Amino acid sequence: MGIVIGIDVGGSTTKIVGFKDEGGKRELIRPQLVKANDPLTATYGAFGKFTDENGIKISDIDKVLMTGVGSSYVKHDLYGIKCVRVPEFDCIGKGGIYLSGLENAVVVSMGTGTAIVHAERGAKMKYLGGTGVGGGTLVGLSKLLVGAADIGHISEFVEQGELGNIDLRIKDMTASGAVPVMNADMTAANFGNVSDVATKSDIAKGVANLVYETVGMVAIFASRSVGVTDIVLTGNLTRLPSCLEKFEEFNRLGYGVKFVVPELSEFSTAIGCAISALD
Repeated sequence: MGIVIGIDVGGSTTKIVGFKDEGGKRELIRPQLVKANDPLTATYGAFGKFTDENGIKISDIDKVLMTGVGSSYVKHDLYGIKCVRVPEFDCIGKGGIYLSGLENAVVVSMGTGTAIVHAERGAKMKYLGGTGVGGGTLVGLSKLLVGAADIGHISEFVEQGELGNIDLRIKDMTASGAVPVMNADMTAANFGNVSDVATKSDIAKGVANLVYETVGMVAIFASRSVGVTDIVLTGNLTRLPSCLEKFEEFNRLGYGVKFVVPELSEFSTAIGCAISALD
């Protein structure tokens, strides 16, 4: 088999990966990410960049598979290669299972919004639901409240913020600082304790915490509905240090689940797309 390419055309970024057959083994070709609001521009840009930087000829490519909300805009062959559409939820599940090495898990795609899939190796992927809270929420609220829309700048603000100037926590509400079965650092109300001296960094940290906690709790409820304790986090938000820190905190708080962020998590859906052909 020649090279199989998977492309995930999202709302703000497009990711592309490839697999080649080396002696009967699948070898992942270094993924690429392209930012563009126009899906056609992003798709052709990602494809050109990926093939050029990896020295891939059109004749080397056996299949091109596409997924994501923007893939519907690509209505014709890609440089003479037929493009096959793959359901996004299948790609989310397969990518999460592949990268984590787990047999059974809830996979959370943290993109512009958030989608949650129950994935089991060898079984049909099951969409469990999701939330409109995600990376788009982080960027949109940060633009309104902090004046920053670039995710790199937002991340810098978040790293310097103090959450105690924004959120109301359990320890802020009790004399002893603790409540039975609840950790003192748990959030009682997002933006429920906004200080008059809160800085832009504090506000950005509060917005990020709101997004992470909403996604985390929805994922926990979804995992309980299918009796699974492993939750795999994927998507662009997993690239942020503050996101990793927050979900490490979730693991310590004793919810009975384990959040996992695998390597190349931001490319998970594109990888799942390519795997659909290999499977």
